[in-house]
Amino acid sequence: MSIWDKVKNEALNQFIEVIEWLDESQDTLVYRFPVHGQEIKNGAQLIVRESQAAVFVHEGQVADAFGPGRYTIDGGNTPILSKLGAWKYGFNSPFKSEVYFVNTKQFTDMKWGTSNPIMLRDNDFGIVQLRAFGAYSLRVADPSTFIKEIAGTNAHFQTEDIDAQLKRAIVTEFSDALGELKIPALDLASQYKELGEAIRAKINEDFSTYGLEVTKFYVENISVPQAVQDAIDKRAAMGALGDAQRYMQFQAADALRDAAQNEGGGAGLGAGLGAGFAVGNQMANVFGGGAQQGGQAPQQPAAAMIACPSCGKPNAVGTKFCGDCGGKMEVAKVPCVKCGAELREGAKFCSECGSSQEKQKCANCQAELNAGAKFCNECGTKVE
Repeated sequence: MSIWDKVKNEALNQFIEVIEWLDESQDTLVYRFPVHGQEIKNGAQLIVRESQAAVFVHEGQVADAFGPGRYTIDGGNTPILSKLGAWKYGFNSPFKSEVYFVNTKQFTDMKWGTSNPIMLRDNDFGIVQLRAFGAYSLRVADPSTFIKEIAGTNAHFQTEDIDAQLKRAIVTEFSDALGELKIPALDLASQYKELGEAIRAKINEDFSTYGLEVTKFYVENISVPQAVQDAIDKRAAMGALGDAQRYMQFQAADALRDAAQNEGGGAGLGAGLGAGFAVGNQMANVFGGGAQQGGQAPQQPAAAMIACPSCGKPNAVGTKFCGDCGGKMEVAKVPCVKCGAELREGAKFCSECGSSQEKQKCANCQAELNAGAKFCNECGTKVE
């Protein structure tokens, strides 16, 4: 073996190297392989794994991109060599180039959300403000374009480096899609999937210029302001009531039951209940007026009722005796022993202050004291 051949073989052994990248970060989009002096040796082994692409950049321009596989840089099976002008020297000389590994896998569970509310014209609520958030999946569809347009010469480009820009683009397209689709606020929850697909298609029109593709887009929630939410809750409650008149009758029955259990209710409470019945029936007629079928006469308002002070059964206002127990509907009134409020005769407790109506006795002579008395009428002892 000649001295020249020996030098040549030693050079070959020295120049051979392996170019590969093992990603352990899970969020790296582009990684620049650290080639010493940017010199790629003839005979170097290039290993590109699944969900990767290797992009060669020569003299500031993207020369070629390689998909998954194993390649030998020897000028025979590597198209890049023809683009770089092959070798300048007689034996296997190195050439200068940068190698960028691009992660082409899907990056999942990337979050998006509206930092400010979106104004929307709604047929039900007029102008409403909407907030939304969700998630999306992203991948690099064109490694060469992505390096040209976004990554540049960064040695380590991660998802967080482009996250803010992507979110702004997503929110812009989301707002535009809401305005074009004109989905009522009450129907948005049933259109999340359709809305997500429509927005994904619009986003990919912009992202394709970056070499990126959104593979999945999810709308997790679209919320309205609390005032609109309260209005929706009220509308749902009104719908749940159904027949307004039956609801008022049910409420009146509960009020009568409570009146019968109240010892100090008195005729005043019964009159209040009667007035409440009248107002309730008027409200029922207002709510039910629009539901009257053609040809049917509107229902007549029910007569005002008042509870019997003895048995609690309802009787028409103006009745002198109870139709159930025969008790007198009008009863004598006496003042409360403590606050002076008018109570029905025989009431044990005051309906205003709750005080017991048993007459107070003098601590000295045990004589009954009048309501509000400060001294005993019999012995003159001061009432404490």
